[in-house]
Amino acid sequence: MKVGLIRCLQTEDFCPATTDLAMMRQHGGAFEGIDEDIELIGVSTCGGCPGKRAVLRAREMVRRGADTLAFASCITRGNPIGFPCPFAKAMIRAVSADVGEDIRILDYTH
Repeated sequence: MKVGLIRCLQTEDFCPATTDLAMMRQHGGAFEGIDEDIELIGVSTCGGCPGKRAVLRAREMVRRGADTLAFASCITRGNPIGFPCPFAKAMIRAVSADVGEDIRILDYTH
């Protein structure tokens, strides 16, 4: 599995994505049950509200080899501050539509 991680621009100042990366290494959270090796292709933010830049950034990670796009839990679950992105569902739909059904989408990491 080759993963492109998309995280929230608003939380990057106080969250260095250590738990997201640990879940990949440990095959935990959304990566539980993945038997193949997990390679991180890249990490990017959504680009800031309302997340429109996530489409172009996801497309670029796919172009560079990602077969899976993982939306960090800061976007969909609000970790670590308990405030999920109000644009998360629309952002994930837009990215999914753009990259196509061959790319696996994970809507959280932990």
